[in-house]
Amino acid sequence: MATLGTAVRPTAPAPVRPRSRGRFVLGVFAILASAGIALVTVTDPYAGATAASFYQQPALIKASGVQRYEIDGGYVLVDVERDSFKAVDAPEAEPQVVGGGGAGASSGGGGGYTTPAGTAQTFAAKAVAGRGWAPSEFTCLVKLWNKESGWNTHAANPSGAYGIPQALPGSKMGAAGPDWQNSYQTQVTWGLGYIAGSYGSPCGAWAHSQAVNWY
Repeated sequence: MATLGTAVRPTAPAPVRPRSRGRFVLGVFAILASAGIALVTVTDPYAGATAASFYQQPALIKASGVQRYEIDGGYVLVDVERDSFKAVDAPEAEPQVVGGGGAGASSGGGGGYTTPAGTAQTFAAKAVAGRGWAPSEFTCLVKLWNKESGWNTHAANPSGAYGIPQALPGSKMGAAGPDWQNSYQTQVTWGLGYIAGSYGSPCGAWAHSQAVNWY
């Protein structure tokens, strides 16, 4: 009971706690997390990535049609279908005397006759088309093997490299056929397989050769 003359202090109101925002914050976080996952799913993780300077992705032929491949002394037209190909025009060539190759290669086998560069290139053009590579890849192949051997089937290098693709050692080409020493078909077949496995395409191999002087 209050005493007369004593001031009575008013009772302070109880503090009001702010309303909890936990549920609201949790809901916003869940929405943002879901959006982030969706963006990661649809975005290419390799976007902006840069390959090695000497590598070039092969340009694949997606449609049927006649492709023109420039070769030594002319050109060959290759009719490319979805899963097959055929040469529809190729120049005739006479046998040539074995000559020196490129990059230190020289003629082997004691002289004689070798397959004309145009004949070997015609075969290679059809093989390139059969792999689905564009004519631009064949252009790179011609430059590469001009440098390596001059498309000489018997080009031999003191290092042991041999043939059109300058396989080192040459006996490696035996995996493509026992006639690897004299057959341009066997040498080209092995060479294209090596290029595909090591550089992805002839242009990849040519870029590497320009950069370090070998492939």
